[in-house]
Amino acid sequence: MPDLSIERDCGGIVAGIDEAGRGPWAGPVVAAAVILPADLSALPAELSDGLDDSKKLSAGRREKLFSTLFSSPSICIGIGAASVTEIEHDNILAATCTAMVRAVAALDRIPDIALIDGNRLPPGLPCPGRTVVKGDSISLSIAAASIVAKVTRDRIMTALAARYPAYHWDRNAGYGTRQHQEGLAAFGVTCHHRRTYAPITKMLSPRDSGTPHIV
Repeated sequence: MPDLSIERDCGGIVAGIDEAGRGPWAGPVVAAAVILPADLSALPAELSDGLDDSKKLSAGRREKLFSTLFSSPSICIGIGAASVTEIEHDNILAATCTAMVRAVAALDRIPDIALIDGNRLPPGLPCPGRTVVKGDSISLSIAAASIVAKVTRDRIMTALAARYPAYHWDRNAGYGTRQHQEGLAAFGVTCHHRRTYAPITKMLSPRDSGTPHIV
């Protein structure tokens, strides 16, 4: 289970950063930055005992933890995103870094250091950064950020699914599931699909590659 060992080693105000949405074929990439109090006793027990890598938690559990995170006055949260247009123009890695920088900028204070899940430090952070491989399983603040980013992005995709029901984004979050593929085969590519991703590129004619279909 993640804890605050890395945060305490760093000292000062520490923000954990994680993202959601690098792999899907549609939708934005979303990042979150979370600053937790250094004293775990200031956290609700549900958070100190229950925060973990979002991928290890059920959707219902993530939603409950998300609500608790936002209702806790001792926690500071920032959210950033990069659009499909930015993903297509800059590539998904650069767009992910952009979303992370925006998440830190959305915090109400600048941290002394940011802990970033993974092995790549985003350029342009307003503070020093440190990468933590598998950080969402090690660092409590990164685990919190993984939940905020995942739930935020899932809600975005659920809202888009109401407008584009054929792709079942409320169930697959834009990943290339069978239902998503069937929707693409029947109705084509929307403006929310990432046209630079190989499965989507293959569906576009040369004439279509510059302008997405809008369903």
